[in-house]
Amino acid sequence: MYVITNGRLITEETVLHGYDLLIEEDRIAKIAPRGEIKFLEGLEIIDAGGGYVSPGFIDIHSDYIEHMAAPRPTSLMNFDLSLRESEKELITHGITTMFHSLSLYKGSDYDYKPIREPHNVRKFIDLIERSHHTKHLVRHRFHARFEIDNVEEIANLKHYITENKVHLVSFMDHTPGQGQYRHLEVYRKTVRGYNSLSDTSIDVLIRNHQTKEKLSIEDIKEIAELAHKHQIAVASHDDDTIEKVELVHSFGTSISEFPITLEVAKRAKELGMFTIAGAPNVLLGGSHSGNLGAAEAIHEQAIDILCSDYYPAAMLHSIFTLVDKNGLDLADMMKLVTINPAKAVKMDHDIGSLCEGKKADLLIIEKISDDFPVITSVFVDGKLIQKTNYRI
Repeated sequence: MYVITNGRLITEETVLHGYDLLIEEDRIAKIAPRGEIKFLEGLEIIDAGGGYVSPGFIDIHSDYIEHMAAPRPTSLMNFDLSLRESEKELITHGITTMFHSLSLYKGSDYDYKPIREPHNVRKFIDLIERSHHTKHLVRHRFHARFEIDNVEEIANLKHYITENKVHLVSFMDHTPGQGQYRHLEVYRKTVRGYNSLSDTSIDVLIRNHQTKEKLSIEDIKEIAELAHKHQIAVASHDDDTIEKVELVHSFGTSISEFPITLEVAKRAKELGMFTIAGAPNVLLGGSHSGNLGAAEAIHEQAIDILCSDYYPAAMLHSIFTLVDKNGLDLADMMKLVTINPAKAVKMDHDIGSLCEGKKADLLIIEKISDDFPVITSVFVDGKLIQKTNYRI
């Protein structure tokens, strides 16, 4: 048992001052004014040092594990090592539930990643499943990012879903000329960042992508229905028009990842969908692809969730950037990385907020300077799994 004292508790509604929090086994047992919780024998007291106490972060879109497993196109690391070493880093950034967003691509003409080969994806899916039954630090989940030209992998995706090894499905279309690459010059710049290809070669890539076979709407509906049957949330990716977001919503998609414009994000919200932006977008002051700026959309209440996307440290720092530099409310901003993603993936009954009876996934956040927050304690399932002491 633990009592966390001398902290500012970030709830869904406000920041509580002068309250203590009791952890018993894996749950939050009590939240009460300071002094009401009796310090019994065997109770360990955790002094938050005046810092914030928040729920653990829930990251529902991150391809960070791909970088850990394949740091170079020709370097494929041991997968077990990659997962275990990645979670040690994730907890330093406050991420206690990670949806590893493994891409099921048909192939790539400019940024080949061996981790995306079907047999390697399968190995990682099985490894994530095994992690639930062995010693681990964070809560690992599998987010199946399915590129809609990957028609050969439809049967495998359905198999993963029926095996209950998928926890979120998203449909992606990175064809240049729409979505993330609606401006072809952005696509050209991206390709040139990986390879020194001529304009003529890039033109060939564009034509090949624009004429390739893709899943039909009926195929997508069938997979979405299977996911719903297994209580799995379904997301669309890079929605760039009102028509597209209305179409995907019509077959049960409940999450819009990275809507391209503010207009599209607002329409998704009107339809009752959750909207996601990347936390690095906040830190960079805008989209690296020239699309929707996350901070602006959050100001307009058009974004519900921030994910790390490709940079885990961004989760914590984006929240405090929005609070300290943009003047937004801390309790509201914290929901972007806690209860809102929990609701989107149907885990809010157990995690995502400081409530009596919920899992004790908790962080203590302190500031080592006026503008630099750090995680000093991490609890998952009521266990203190990391404590960091900064020194002068």
